[in-house]
Amino acid sequence: MYKNAYADELLFISSGEGVLETNFGKLSLIFGDYIVIPRGVIWRMKVLSPLKILIIESHGPIETPERYRNKFGQLLEHSPFSERDIITPEYQNPVSEKSAVVNVKYKGIIQSYEYENHPFDLVGWDGYFYPWKLNIKDFMPITGKIHQPPPVHQTFQSKGFVVCSFVPRIFDYHEESIPAPYAHSNLDSEEIIYYVEGDFMSRKDIEPESITYHPMGLTHGPQPGKIEQSLGAKSTEEFAVMIDTFKPLNLTEYTQSIEDKEYVFSWRNKNDL
Repeated sequence: MYKNAYADELLFISSGEGVLETNFGKLSLIFGDYIVIPRGVIWRMKVLSPLKILIIESHGPIETPERYRNKFGQLLEHSPFSERDIITPEYQNPVSEKSAVVNVKYKGIIQSYEYENHPFDLVGWDGYFYPWKLNIKDFMPITGKIHQPPPVHQTFQSKGFVVCSFVPRIFDYHEESIPAPYAHSNLDSEEIIYYVEGDFMSRKDIEPESITYHPMGLTHGPQPGKIEQSLGAKSTEEFAVMIDTFKPLNLTEYTQSIEDKEYVFSWRNKNDL
C-alpha cells in the first residue's frame, strides 16, 4: 500500500484494466480514466490486465476548472462534463487483517510505516475529501466555426499547471477555416502532450504513447504539409492529454536516453535538407 504525504496525484489510464483500492472504497479502472487522489489517501492497485499510466503530482489540490463552476461549486451547463460523469469509490468489505505496512512518500523519499490495524478496516466515510474519477470519453468537446484556443480543452486546474483533453470532435466549420492550429509561442507556459491514440492532425510520425515537450517562448505549430493535409477534413478521432505548466520545467537525465533526436528537425522542408 502507498500514501503520498506531500502531493495530490492525477493518474491517467492509457491502457489496461485494474481496481484502485483505497481507505474510501474501490474504483474500477479502464482506458481513459482520470483518477484524482488527494494527498493522504492510502491506496493500492490491483492489476487485471497490464496497465500503462500517466502520473502527475501536484503540490496544490487538483480541481475542476473554476470558470466552469458557480459560486456554490456546482458545474455549470456549459461545462464540458457534469457531476453525472464523476465516479466516487464503491463500498468494499472491511479488511480485518491486523497489521499492515504503508509506504509513505515524504519529501521525495519512501518511508515504510506499519499500522497496528489495516487501514481498509472501515465501514464507511463522510465528507468531501475522497478519490474520484472521470473518463476522457465523457469530456464533451467545445468546437467553433474557427479554430478554438487550447483553454476549451481544459479538464483540470491546479497550482501552477492545467490539464487538457483532446478527444474525437468535429473540426472548424467556417467555409474558409483551416482545421490545423496556427504556429504559436507559449510565452507563459511549457507544453507537454501525451499522445494516447488516434491520428494526430497537426503532427507527423507521432506514435501512440509518444510525449512532446515544447518550452515556453519557442515557436511551434503544424509540421510542413500538415496544414495543407488538414484542408477539407471534417473531424478527428484523436485522444491526447496536454499539461501546460506556468513555470519552466527541468528535464531528468533519463529523458536524454529516450529523446527522439530528429524530432526538432521535423519542421524542415524537404527542399531545405
